[in-house]
Amino acid sequence: MASRSFMNEILRKGIHFTSILIVLVYFFLGKQATVTLLISYLVIILTIEHFRLDRGFKLPVVHFLLRKKEISSLGSHVYFTLGALVAVSVFSEHVAYAALLMTTFGDASAALVGKRIGRIRIFGNGKSLEGVIAEFIVDLAIGLFFLSSWPVAILMAVVATLVETYFVKIDDNLVIPVFSGFFVELFFFLSPYI
Repeated sequence: MASRSFMNEILRKGIHFTSILIVLVYFFLGKQATVTLLISYLVIILTIEHFRLDRGFKLPVVHFLLRKKEISSLGSHVYFTLGALVAVSVFSEHVAYAALLMTTFGDASAALVGKRIGRIRIFGNGKSLEGVIAEFIVDLAIGLFFLSSWPVAILMAVVATLVETYFVKIDDNLVIPVFSGFFVELFFFLSPYI
């Protein structure tokens, strides 16, 4: 039987599957509509966070899914929305798709595999080697699907995996899409000169 923390992690990661909706909106309605919807959603969730943090208002489902560190600070959904907004606003379409889906599926695979079968702890931050490998494989598959070449997909998967593994003080829902997308766009920009 799955532990409560494992089931809670599945529910938390399930919420992030909204990235699929973001990708679909971007694909069918375009960048401007997606940015507008993300900004609108961000205003709504920041308002809810204000009432939760400053006024003590509790939404039962939301409160149940919060991690201990999020009870008195912004929830990861805020950082996820900010990361999605940056990815859609700044990066090219396919890089944004890959960044969003790596944030969701790569991070989810790392967390779920790490919690379920992770045995080898690395880097002293609680991350497991098994989770890191699972994330890299998923990120690489996403990169290969959306990006133009193996080297670009590998670069993006490596950056996303390293960011998720090492950035423990900054919410990975913000830094994975921003850093992975940035390095791929930088590669595209510099590649004519290399």
